[in-house]
Amino acid sequence: MNASISEIPARHPAAPRKIAGLDLISARLGVCAPSAEEWATLGADLLVGDEPMDRLLDWMAEVGLERTRPMFDRAVRLGIDQVPEAPEPLREFFARIEQEPEWVDHDMLRRGAWVYRSGGVDGVYLARDVAFLGGYLASGFNRTLLRTGALERGPARRFAETLQWALDVTSENGMHERGPGYRSTIHVRLIHSFVRRHVAAMPDWETREWGIPINQTDMAATLVGSLMVPVLVGMAMGIVPRRADLEAAAHLTRYVGWLMGVQDDLLPKSFQDSVRILRLTLAAITNPDETSSRLARSLADDPLAWHYRRLAPQRRKLARAQHLSLASTFLGARAMRHLGLPGRATPWYPLMRLPVNIARSATTRMIPGSAEYFAARGRRAQEGFLRTLVGSEPAVIGGSVSHHPA
Repeated sequence: MNASISEIPARHPAAPRKIAGLDLISARLGVCAPSAEEWATLGADLLVGDEPMDRLLDWMAEVGLERTRPMFDRAVRLGIDQVPEAPEPLREFFARIEQEPEWVDHDMLRRGAWVYRSGGVDGVYLARDVAFLGGYLASGFNRTLLRTGALERGPARRFAETLQWALDVTSENGMHERGPGYRSTIHVRLIHSFVRRHVAAMPDWETREWGIPINQTDMAATLVGSLMVPVLVGMAMGIVPRRADLEAAAHLTRYVGWLMGVQDDLLPKSFQDSVRILRLTLAAITNPDETSSRLARSLADDPLAWHYRRLAPQRRKLARAQHLSLASTFLGARAMRHLGLPGRATPWYPLMRLPVNIARSATTRMIPGSAEYFAARGRRAQEGFLRTLVGSEPAVIGGSVSHHPA
């Protein structure tokens, strides 16, 4: 339920901000600008969290996490019917999420996951260098991040955890009941609630200015940005999906968001609608300040500490240049300056990959069986990049968040 429009936090702008490249794409797809009511509602959503999960966490904390958290984890893993001693609040929550919406299409979920695997390592790079790095332009969300210890623990660790979640979600049958993506998404939902509870209680948190931590507006932007930006921007790098692939990716995003607690009006009903939501939310939350450059510079320099077995110093420097090339190409000089990064890096990496990806996209359409081959190969490359980020340590979802009993 939306908060009162009269209570809109100060961070919400009076009118949508310009998002240059996205505005152009939206116009070509026939995406209309939001009405005054829609815009005000989005601002009010800065005060809306995830009521079912927050209510459950209040109960879990009151009863005692040492007792309730194991039951929660077992219900995620096995289903609530396999937790016969579960009290009513736990049963009520899981009864809600274990009842799939009627619109869920498992064939589309599988196809959507295949689309992400087919994007290979370039799809993951775009998630990092465009969606993740560009997300730091949202200063309101940065204030939550900084209060969870994100800067101290390093951007690679946080992105690695995000990537592990994305790999779970896009694994084969990952979003089937109690599949790895299903389990990881509910785990992320609980972490979000822990963070909301912890950060909102801090004496320096200004709700009237920023809204509540991890609110509906920020969640929708993060969801659609994480899962749809790599697909959308990937087309400019030669990763050309069919129309049905775009719809499947949007359907997967919709179900993941539903399971994560994003309200229905902020879930994409189609590919075009995913662009609408992305443009709507980014036009509201993009407002860089000093926190943007603090976080972005740390992420930009992170490749200098990545884990390579051979020629590590040389490969680290190359990786830094490569990822700045991608970011500069698709975020643009103005955004890069707001992030405290070089405004104009040569687009050598996207140009180098463009013919390779076009050839691969064409091959998957012409040669039977090649689509599955490239998807499997793409997933191995994505998993390899995760190992480059974290080395021998596993990426534990939620591990980079301070003050959260994960």
